Amino acid sequence: MDHLAKNPANYVALSPVTFLHRAAAVYADRTSLVYNRTSFTWRETYERCRRLASALRSRLRVSKNDVVSVLAPNVPAMYEAHFGVPMAGAVLNTINTRLDARTVASLLRHSEAKVFLFDSQFASLAHDALRHLLREDQTGGGVIIPTTTNIPIPVVIEDPHAGAVPRASHSQQPPQLGGLPLEYEELIAAGDPSAELPALADEWDPIALNYTSGTTSAPKGVVYSHRSAYLSTLSLLLQWGVGMEPVYLWSLPMFHCNGWTFTWGMAARGGTNVCIRHTLAPDIYRAIADHRVTHMCCAPIVFNLLLLLGAESSRRRGDLGPPVEVLTGGAPPPAALLEKVQKLGFRVTHAYGMTEATGPALICEWRSAWDSLPGDQQARLRARQGISVLSLADVDVKDAGTMSSVARDGKAVGEIVLRGSSLMKGYLKNDTGTKEAFRDGWFLTGDVGVVHPDGYVEIKDRSKDVIISGGENISSVEVEAVFYGHPNVSEAAVVAMPHPHWGETPCAFLALKTSDHVAAALEEEEILAHCRRNMPHFMVPKKVVFMPELPKTSTGKIQKNKLREMARELSIDFHSNS
Repeated sequence: MDHLAKNPANYVALSPVTFLHRAAAVYADRTSLVYNRTSFTWRETYERCRRLASALRSRLRVSKNDVVSVLAPNVPAMYEAHFGVPMAGAVLNTINTRLDARTVASLLRHSEAKVFLFDSQFASLAHDALRHLLREDQTGGGVIIPTTTNIPIPVVIEDPHAGAVPRASHSQQPPQLGGLPLEYEELIAAGDPSAELPALADEWDPIALNYTSGTTSAPKGVVYSHRSAYLSTLSLLLQWGVGMEPVYLWSLPMFHCNGWTFTWGMAARGGTNVCIRHTLAPDIYRAIADHRVTHMCCAPIVFNLLLLLGAESSRRRGDLGPPVEVLTGGAPPPAALLEKVQKLGFRVTHAYGMTEATGPALICEWRSAWDSLPGDQQARLRARQGISVLSLADVDVKDAGTMSSVARDGKAVGEIVLRGSSLMKGYLKNDTGTKEAFRDGWFLTGDVGVVHPDGYVEIKDRSKDVIISGGENISSVEVEAVFYGHPNVSEAAVVAMPHPHWGETPCAFLALKTSDHVAAALEEEEILAHCRRNMPHFMVPKKVVFMPELPKTSTGKIQKNKLREMARELSIDFHSNS
């Protein structure tokens, strides 16, 4: 049978972009997207995405594998970019809107972005980021001009609903970049929906570039292939049980692993995307009631927002029809929290994943045998990370030294490892990091877990150097580096501590060069101000503990395990959530 070869009829490169063409053909008049008073059908969304792809190529000269970066919340333009950019043969890079200007600039520089789309809400942030990449012509009336060919072309997404975000470090006016930036709708209008677009020749070609965390010195850019995005999309739709005509609420940022691929998944199912600019409890409840939402994804922090409405939320939620299916991940949710959320009318499925796995890698599939168990036992089962998604060939927990599998007894710990088609191609411009991530045919997650007798995996500790705060990954090593940049810090260690709102938050243990602890207390605010100047605000520790000397091993290594134990005993004000 080996002589039966591939041909254009029986072999087509896999890409989630093809879901949009099908949606326009079979769900043409079905509502594809709703945002405030704006709505589109799948026919209209397809046309707009083709216009975007055409304009990127013809007007902005975007070509194969060029990077198009987008800094925007969950608005129509952000959704359209998930199709329009790869339809142009380019690579989509969605940027976390919580990052600071210096970090955004570092990502634009590292990715060599050709085009930079930014929402008007973040115009000042975009402006300041571009200032790090451009020099100001002192004789040119404040016009910012490029000093290198790697300066992205700015395109502003105007939105009357954007409002303003006060950022003290940002200038008040949008930049003049050789004239006013092009406006997104102008770009759409300039595109030709009937223009010929490049066909995908190889499903291994890149479709998206996502960064694991906000860093400045060595960003880790994770590259997805069209193949991995396609398989991950279908896998999650099937495993989460997403049926026909879902109504999906965008409470998960699309910049997180491309919305865990549900950006493409809603086109595959002919669903309706309900976009909200801000993830606030009143907005979520209102959207559920107005649009009869069936599905949503979120980090566990969103549950806290929903629960904050208390009895009022229960009353309002009780009239909203069938339970809303919720897929959550980003941090291990406490079983007690899941039990409370279930009572509000949300049916929660827990997942575990990471940027390198195209989002969820494990999902806690519910078993009917668990239906008769008491609520607290059900919640504990739901809190486990689960079994591998279908796009992965295997998941295991292995001894990091021998790479042998640990016992499936729920007690023996090891490192969670993955293998399968939804894993990343590798890290952009980081061959060493790519080689270190893969070992003996496995991807090493860096997370410690156990395997229960039923095959379900449960995390026992996150990767030692990563703190997950409100669904955002924070590298403790990066925060420590900023502390060490302060002239009066001699030793620094950053670990996770519990936070009632964000789940986890950074806690810093510092030893100062001065031995005067009265002066040290006075200097705390100045040290934190130093942090705010040099990192995104959500990475700044909410608690600082001064010590004469940090605990160390006999070899001089800081004992972070002891500091973690200390941090777990510390408390923090609920309202300290900035």
